[in-house]
Amino acid sequence: MAARTHTVTNQAPPLVAYDLFTADRALVEAVGRHLDPALLDEARGELSALGRTSGSAQVQKWGVLANENPPKLLTHDRYGERLDEVEFHPSWHRLLGKGVSAGLTAAWSRPGGHVRRAAGFLVWSQVEAGNGCPLSMTHAAVPALRTDPALAAEWEPRLTSTVYDQDLRPAARKAGALFGMGMTEKQGGSDVRANTTVARPLAEDGTYELTGHKWFCSAPMSDGFLVLAQAGPAGEQGGQGGQGGQGGRDALTCFLVPRVLADGTRNVFRIQRLKDKLGNRSNASAEVEFDGTWARRVGEEGRGVRSIMGMVAATRLDCVLGSAGLMRQAVAQAVHHCEHREAFGGRLVDKPLMRNVLADLALESEAATTLALRLAAAYDDGGEQERAFLRLAVPAAKYWVTKRCTPVVVEALECLGGNGYVEESGLPRLLRESPLNSIWEGAGNVQALDVLRALQREPSALNAYLQEVGLARGADHRLDGAIKDLLTELADLGGVEGRARRLVERIAVVLQGSLLVRFAPPEVADAFCASRLGGDWGSSLGTLPHTLDLASVVERARPVS
Repeated sequence: MAARTHTVTNQAPPLVAYDLFTADRALVEAVGRHLDPALLDEARGELSALGRTSGSAQVQKWGVLANENPPKLLTHDRYGERLDEVEFHPSWHRLLGKGVSAGLTAAWSRPGGHVRRAAGFLVWSQVEAGNGCPLSMTHAAVPALRTDPALAAEWEPRLTSTVYDQDLRPAARKAGALFGMGMTEKQGGSDVRANTTVARPLAEDGTYELTGHKWFCSAPMSDGFLVLAQAGPAGEQGGQGGQGGQGGRDALTCFLVPRVLADGTRNVFRIQRLKDKLGNRSNASAEVEFDGTWARRVGEEGRGVRSIMGMVAATRLDCVLGSAGLMRQAVAQAVHHCEHREAFGGRLVDKPLMRNVLADLALESEAATTLALRLAAAYDDGGEQERAFLRLAVPAAKYWVTKRCTPVVVEALECLGGNGYVEESGLPRLLRESPLNSIWEGAGNVQALDVLRALQREPSALNAYLQEVGLARGADHRLDGAIKDLLTELADLGGVEGRARRLVERIAVVLQGSLLVRFAPPEVADAFCASRLGGDWGSSLGTLPHTLDLASVVERARPVS
């Protein structure tokens, strides 16, 4: 019985037992917009089922437990033999199993697969983002493997399977498999051409022995890994701690490293330690050493960067989707709290200043979701025009959307006040997660420079982008002005590197504005264009023009429970 001095009132109920998909109007509309009508009923049914699962009390508890019980490294067994295994909490395996069974690695094997998977990935990221890493790596490995038809025929059915099998045994004996990757090294980071891991050819054609290290190896419990190493002359020198010399800098090659060999023995895959990370704590990121590690070449020798570009692009899109999911969950929590919390004589959601904050948050969330699903639809289309569009739009979106995630989560947390600063609210976990996607697969400067390369070397990419944003010309004078200003900036690329971030931000925001003008309700498009394109906006969220229909913007973002 509660003490008379401690009757609890004016607290928002938990946001639980609801459908995360159907409650997200922007996401539902994007799926309907980009999918073939013949696929819609089936896709909506699948996504709603995943949305209900994601919103259930049980699955949300799994997310909490997986985060509170991070993976443990088991280097040796009791007898001193190397194990090199990672032990996860049961909740991690339950979450990963649900993600695999929901088809979050199966986009390449069904019609409309990328839009369907993108929507599911955005929803599932809101439960516990850590298991998104192996799901993303497995999904993204497919285009890299397709550079070698024989490898693709062998591995793709396993990677696109909806069966999760956590046991370490030969992949040929598993109904489903997961992939990780190891690209970066201590001395190079994002400059993968500085890698010193060497590959020495073995007698069997296409097989090699690797010696070296990887500074960040994602998902080290996976069945296979894509890694980069120096092959050719450098690899033939071998040894010396992986120092292949400069002769191999032009021979960077992609390799597939299986965790368990075909005969059942463990490949040499020495996990030195797990990273102690700011967020993403349920997921394992490792430092690994190769010493006579067996590998198969993927694609042509010396064309490793080209071989993995499809994988990089796919994981960058997942960064956009993951950040959009985090923003959506933060906004949903903020709106839900303010709907139920009263202060100063009324509900917080009805207070003009709070409404401004919530509407500004909702704009960022919807713009991110709309852009992410448009990119996924381009993957499903697969035509030359869409491929050119993705070449510019993916790094620009990855740069901008992932950078908007942290300020959105911080402001949403503030909407809950002190309640948002405690772990039970879930907002601190979202906040620790929020910078990750901006760093993963190349931080902001890497994305900005990639956009510059596309502008300078691939005219078709800029043409495709301009055709896309031009579809909304004449619909909003602020968007028209922003497109004109952007064209002026693009006309002079001299000394552009120093202003690359400013340019890439504009590319992304103009694209978001074009999409919202074409597809979002008028009040959303009006508010976005007035603030992000028209300049009627302050330096922090919650500074929208007060004359806009902000109540409708907030209502659209409300999670229906």
